[in-house]
Amino acid sequence: MSQMITRLAVDDLAFPSVEQALNEPNGLLAFGGDLSVSRLLAAYQQGIFPWFNEHEPIMWWSPDPRGVLFTANLNVNKSLTKFLKKRRYRVTVNQQFNAVIQACAHAPFRTQGTWISSAMQNAYQQLHLAGFAHSIEVWQQDTLVGGLYGVAINGMFAGESMFYQQTNASKVALYYLTQMLAEVGVVMLDCQLQNDFLASMGAVEISRKRFIQFKNTALKHSLPANFWQPRCLVEAKQANNNER
Repeated sequence: MSQMITRLAVDDLAFPSVEQALNEPNGLLAFGGDLSVSRLLAAYQQGIFPWFNEHEPIMWWSPDPRGVLFTANLNVNKSLTKFLKKRRYRVTVNQQFNAVIQACAHAPFRTQGTWISSAMQNAYQQLHLAGFAHSIEVWQQDTLVGGLYGVAINGMFAGESMFYQQTNASKVALYYLTQMLAEVGVVMLDCQLQNDFLASMGAVEISRKRFIQFKNTALKHSLPANFWQPRCLVEAKQANNNER
């Protein structure tokens, strides 16, 4: 028997239970609705996220298994450790959200196009203005060379996308985000879908049921009021011509 997915009404923010998501394609739960701030918040609080190509209907997903990164298990290999010690980049929080999401949408490695359409960019920009979407920026002098953005509700952070234009820039962004979260007791970062890069950084797949348990705990975990305030996390070291 074929499974049916729910069509969401624009005037109804209710989602079906994530247990109703399809096995194939993995995690497809519903379609339709809109990308309003209220609907996005309702979705993320239930472990649901939108993912669709331009000119397609909005599609909502809750895959099983789920890609996650436990903050204590971030894989920082010797090469990255050495690079971080050199502090070649300046790293900031929430200083150029719009620039980060645009760079993610047009990252050179996206050879097959992007799901970060203008509608998606606008939706997350509104979520940022509402205080729920945040960015980490990586700078080489005054040039934005890497970064990431995601959605945060209390202690739950769902990573959406990242980009790099210089060596290790996206890894640096992920490292400092993970450190920030770990310092305030956040144990898990939602990666949504596993990929080779995330796996190399320590991300793993867990069951949807286990993910929901971690997610529900994270939603109850309050962060300091100024946690996401725009600021500089780390300054770059002054260049040393003798450095190897």
